[in-house]
Amino acid sequence: MDLSIIIVSWNVKEKLKENLKALYNSRGEFKFKVFVVDNNSSDKTVDMVEKEFPQAKLIANPKNFGFAKSNNQAIKIANGDFILLLNPDMMVEEDTLKNMIAWMRENKQASVAGCRLLDESGKIINHVRQFPAFWDQAAIALKLPHLFPNILHKYLRKDFDYSQAQKIDSIRGGFFMIRREAIEKAGLLDERYFLWFEEVDYCRQVYKKGGEVWYAPVAECIDFVGQSFKQVEIIKKQKYFRDSQLKYFKKWHSAWQYYILKIIWPVGLLITIAIEKFGFKSRTKT
Repeated sequence: MDLSIIIVSWNVKEKLKENLKALYNSRGEFKFKVFVVDNNSSDKTVDMVEKEFPQAKLIANPKNFGFAKSNNQAIKIANGDFILLLNPDMMVEEDTLKNMIAWMRENKQASVAGCRLLDESGKIINHVRQFPAFWDQAAIALKLPHLFPNILHKYLRKDFDYSQAQKIDSIRGGFFMIRREAIEKAGLLDERYFLWFEEVDYCRQVYKKGGEVWYAPVAECIDFVGQSFKQVEIIKKQKYFRDSQLKYFKKWHSAWQYYILKIIWPVGLLITIAIEKFGFKSRTKT
């Protein structure tokens, strides 16, 4: 098997259906298997997959296990040379999979790679990031980008050239291709994270084990961006982010950074409530 594609889905039946149609319409002489891990959706996602895509391996969870644990369920039984973690609200182009597999085979240094992501209008989505540092994450916790939109430009790699293949710190988890050998060295995703920071953590683990993470513009994928997440109310989203951020810093950073972030987060949540109440709109995405 050349490629195992793992899609963790929650209440996005129609977007998942379009995603699967595009995958099975892919061009190229390679073998792939799709795994759909459904986290107890209430929109009859399981029925749709069983009826319309019987060739996919379906794992129907009794509750929402989160991103890391659900992906690991499928990774453990996948046997592809490459493992692609793909969000349900993505749509590959006809040549996306073929081009990415070819690029990965030619570039042995890449343990993990992502492709060019486009929004619905065809505009490039900026998704390459530096590894989180204390000051940029403190700024996010305190909602400072609402007042100072440029404060995260370094962390968000606003200067990144998306026309060139490059070694990077981390790539977005929406299209996250992992070499089989990297999984054997770096292991599975860290299940302490329910949502957010899983892919960043994995990239750190890859580098720790001597691997590299790359951006490759040889393939494109349309990203409809957070269709599942739009169904979650803002304070709950912030709590998910806070919990994962703190776990990441406890694992990878100094104790003082972890504790200061833990102290300032209640202020950040109060600011979030105020922003939501008074309708203040941010000029940047964090």
